[in-house]
Amino acid sequence: MSEIANLVILGTGQGGFQLAMSLREEGFAGRIVMVGDEASLPYQRPPLSKAFLSGAVDEEGVQLRPAAFFAENRIDVRVSTRAVRIDAEQRRLLLENGESLAYDHLAIATGARNRLLPVIGADLEGVMRLRDMAEAVYIRDVLPRVRRAVVIGAGFIGLEFAASARAKGIEVTVIEAGPRPMARAISQTMSDFFTAQHTAKGITLRFQDGVSRIVGEAGRVTGVETTSGELIGADLVLIGIGVLPNVELALEAGIAVQDGILVDEFMATSDPHISAYGDCARAPNRYSPAPLRLESVQNTVDQARCLAQRLVGKPTPYIALPWFWSEQGSLKLQMVGLTTPHDEAVLRGDPASGAFSVFCFRDGRWLGAESVNRVPEHMLARRLLARQFSTGEAMLSPAQAADVGFDLKSLLT
Repeated sequence: MSEIANLVILGTGQGGFQLAMSLREEGFAGRIVMVGDEASLPYQRPPLSKAFLSGAVDEEGVQLRPAAFFAENRIDVRVSTRAVRIDAEQRRLLLENGESLAYDHLAIATGARNRLLPVIGADLEGVMRLRDMAEAVYIRDVLPRVRRAVVIGAGFIGLEFAASARAKGIEVTVIEAGPRPMARAISQTMSDFFTAQHTAKGITLRFQDGVSRIVGEAGRVTGVETTSGELIGADLVLIGIGVLPNVELALEAGIAVQDGILVDEFMATSDPHISAYGDCARAPNRYSPAPLRLESVQNTVDQARCLAQRLVGKPTPYIALPWFWSEQGSLKLQMVGLTTPHDEAVLRGDPASGAFSVFCFRDGRWLGAESVNRVPEHMLARRLLARQFSTGEAMLSPAQAADVGFDLKSLLT
């Protein structure tokens, strides 16, 4: 790769921040410009549905670095700046304000956006999504006046919000079209546990039901009508039905896209002067038989580091182990590996204790683990799974996983 003097990063989220920081740590001396349409400096998104709503942290608490950091490291951050086109031929990023930025290399870290719910009433005041700072601030500020909330979608964000709202005494109903919570990500055993725990806290969970319309008065939401015909009162409705990758600018620029910008194991796109990573990119992964798009802070951060290595002339393929987490009230769910689909889920520990793990297998081979309030076991599982894929040898059998008396650490010797 030729020497890069001008690097433009499209995206001011954690992925954009990580790439800029990693490049400076690697000694990159060229110009770095970050462009994003949000008004905030780079911040952490995961706390928005948890600690931020509870008041444990504020805007400053989720900010990745203060403004002085970016000035000191010669990182030009353009907030409230929308990019409208990538001129790949001239290597310029065109901005809505009429300016254009020349680049030697463009890194796309545009992330993803919430799916819209195509029903009547979805545009009423009080119908919200929760992905960025502006949405989180609005929800945090109105929660003290909310008595009833309806959550549409029992995924991570929906349940994290539901737990936060219920802790404030709000009456919460969760509507999920599928048969169980977080079905795309976790085992039946773990879903059953979370269903029981949230129900015990007073959250109403309605599965295999949908939304026919959202109703309101004077432009503000008052309730949700389900496909089963029930009207559920609501002062606030949160929609959390998944996300879509932000790939439109890449697609218009002629870059290969397929449910995400297609990249290789070094984060390179079909254009040699453009890279992509994070939630907007579909990349090879040694833990998966096919390229995939992972919606994960870990994946975004590790891919940013991988790209930084390549941009400074030290290319190393992306081989990071996928891991994920979700905090729902007092429950800390941690997952490692790609466990879907699996044909055997082995319980380790007692769910009644509130701390246990589920180890998932397919055709007898260990794929990964889900843990609740068992941080040391999760960290050990990460070490074991990484070694399994590095050596090619099976590290753990179903019988060993099920035997709480078996010392998993012994497998590392």
